[in-house]
Amino acid sequence: MPIDPYILLLLGTVGLAALLPARGTAADVASGASTAAIAFLFFLYGARLSTREALDGLKHWRLHITVLACTFVVFPVLGLAARGLVPEVLTDPLYQGLLFLTLVPSTVQSSIAFTSIARGNVPAAICAGSFSSLAGIVVTPLLAAALLGGTGGGFSADSLVQIVLKLLVPFAAGQVLRRWIGGFVTRHKKVLGYVDRGSILLVVYTAFSEGMVQGIWTQVGVGRLGALMVVEAVLLAVMLTLTWYGAKALRFGRADRIAIQFAGSKKSLASGLPMASVLFGAHASLAVLPLMLFHQMQLMVCAVIAKRRARDPRPEPERDQFTQPLTGISGTDG
Repeated sequence: MPIDPYILLLLGTVGLAALLPARGTAADVASGASTAAIAFLFFLYGARLSTREALDGLKHWRLHITVLACTFVVFPVLGLAARGLVPEVLTDPLYQGLLFLTLVPSTVQSSIAFTSIARGNVPAAICAGSFSSLAGIVVTPLLAAALLGGTGGGFSADSLVQIVLKLLVPFAAGQVLRRWIGGFVTRHKKVLGYVDRGSILLVVYTAFSEGMVQGIWTQVGVGRLGALMVVEAVLLAVMLTLTWYGAKALRFGRADRIAIQFAGSKKSLASGLPMASVLFGAHASLAVLPLMLFHQMQLMVCAVIAKRRARDPRPEPERDQFTQPLTGISGTDG
C-alpha cells in the first residue's frame, strides 16, 4: 500500500528538525507559534462540531458506547499491560509514548473512508469518531494525569492547567462562536484543512527541535524502533480482532460491526500531536513517535481490510434497531 503523503511531510519535518533544530530566540519564537497553532486547532474543532447534531447522534448510543469503551478503556488496559516490556523490549521513554498512544481519541476521516469502502454504517462512523474526538479533549488529559503522572514522562499537575487553557478554552470559544462563524468554517473547510495540517507540522518541528537540543535521540536505537513497530503491530491486530468479534458477540449487524472495527481500532494523529506537545513539553518528540508509526500502520492495514470487506457478498437488509442510519451528522478532522 502507498504511504500517506502527509506522513512523508511529517517525516520531512522531523528530518528538518534534526538538521536545523530551532535554538535560542528561534526556539522561543517556534514555541510561541506552536502554542498559538494548538489553540487555533482546537478553536476550529469547536467551531466545526454542531452540538445539536452530536445530541441527535445519541440515538445510536449502544454503538457509540462500544467505540468509546474500545478507545478509552480497552486500549489503555493493553497499554498498561505493555509495561512488562520495559526495559528488555522498550525503553521507558518509548513506553511512555506507547501508553500515551493508547489514551488518544479515535479518528474521524479515515474511519469514515474505510467504513464507506467496506459498505458499513457510514453515518454511525461519522458520529462515533466525532464523539470520540470530543470526549478525548477531556478524557485523554485525565487519563494521562492518572497513568503518566508519576512515571517521569514529563507530565505534571501544571500540565492539566495548560490543557484547560490551551485546549479546552479555545474549544469552548469555538463552540460559543459557532453560531456566527460556523457557515464560514463549513464553506472554507478545504482551506482550513490545510491550516490544520500546517499547524500540526509546526507542532512536530517544535517538539523534535526540543528533542534534538536535549539530546534525547541518543536514547533510541534501530533495534528499539524495530521492537516498537512489532509491539504496535500486535496492539493493532489485537484491537482489530476484539472490535470485530466483540461487536459480533454484542449482536451488532454487519454494517455496525464495520463501523465499530474501524472507529474503535484507530488513534488520531491530529488530536494526539497537539496534546502531546502540551503534556510532555521537551519530551514530546519521543512521546509522539509511537503515535506517528501507529498512524501509518493503521492506515495501511485498514485499507487492506476495507477492500476485502467490500468484496464480501452483499448481505440482506438488516432490521436490527441499532443499524438504522443516522442523518445530519458532520465530523471533525481526526
